[in-house]
Amino acid sequence: MKDLAASTDPGYAPIAAPSGFHQFARRYVQDERDLPFVHLLLQITATMLPLAALLFVPAVRGAAWWGAAGLFFALGTFYFKGPFGLMMHCTTHRPLFKKTHGWLNKYAPWVVGPLFGLTPETYFTHHMGMHHPENNLPDDESSTMFYQRDSARGFLRYLADFLVMGLPRLGAYLRRTRKRTLHRQLLRGEVAYVAAVAALACVNLPATLAVFVVPVLVTRSVMMLGNWSQHAFIDANAPDNCYTNSVTCINTAYNHKCWNDGYHISHHLRPGLHWTDHPANFRQDVDKYAAHDAVVFDGIHYLHIFAFLMLKRYDLLARNFVNLGGRYGSDADVVALLRRRTRRIARPVLVAA
Repeated sequence: MKDLAASTDPGYAPIAAPSGFHQFARRYVQDERDLPFVHLLLQITATMLPLAALLFVPAVRGAAWWGAAGLFFALGTFYFKGPFGLMMHCTTHRPLFKKTHGWLNKYAPWVVGPLFGLTPETYFTHHMGMHHPENNLPDDESSTMFYQRDSARGFLRYLADFLVMGLPRLGAYLRRTRKRTLHRQLLRGEVAYVAAVAALACVNLPATLAVFVVPVLVTRSVMMLGNWSQHAFIDANAPDNCYTNSVTCINTAYNHKCWNDGYHISHHLRPGLHWTDHPANFRQDVDKYAAHDAVVFDGIHYLHIFAFLMLKRYDLLARNFVNLGGRYGSDADVVALLRRRTRRIARPVLVAA
């Protein structure tokens, strides 16, 4: 176990001498604190878009094509994917650009997003239309509740179910809950994406697979891995309690790279809270986290949590567990808590209750 240490996660500090570009760009964004997102979009535009276009050039073939494809995959998967994916998460809740320049908010989901396997509008409709309203409860079709969350077999079932049935079930949910606008958005994005991929496949099949198909499989798998880890520890007696159906990861390099995404409890409690405010908000409410018996880790993030769960290394999870309020006397007590929180919740029992 660990005691609560001072925060090393990023907050916001005003720039004393902003550059000319900074002064120019902040006229377009809603919140000056989001200017790092503009820099990220420009970096991606200058690298990923040209690489994607290059793969469709007929003269590029053989080793040159494979080199470009490898670089595209490496940048998209290991360098930009985390920051861009979590930028999309932030801007889903808080649009990046002002209403007067609202058309710019379509650039990320419609132009850049598909390069990372994010089909247009699908992330928004899933995240805002279903995941947050349902809060990982039974009507959330991506809920982790009904799986044994330290089981590799359980995760593979969860992932396969999402890859095959995720979109149909999301569409059915939006129809059932009469969220017609979101349902139209989902259909518009998916139909446009499938039509574009089909047309491009007739032009250059290998490039289409590399740029638009493989990233979808990778991204949806990574997203489900993340959701699994974020909602791995659930109190079966209060599955709707955000403090006990999610997790918080503090003091990790991941929060610097991915905009404080480790603060998932506070994100579900206050979805509109700006990403720079989460560390301070957590410190302000830390007594509530302790009172609700929340799971907080220091120095590890979701990939660590996933790996430790699959390996059943509860000792490593307990080693990085933050003992808020001195609730637990030993690592063995923490291990017992975490094991209890990862147990599969049976549907009949939940429905009957």
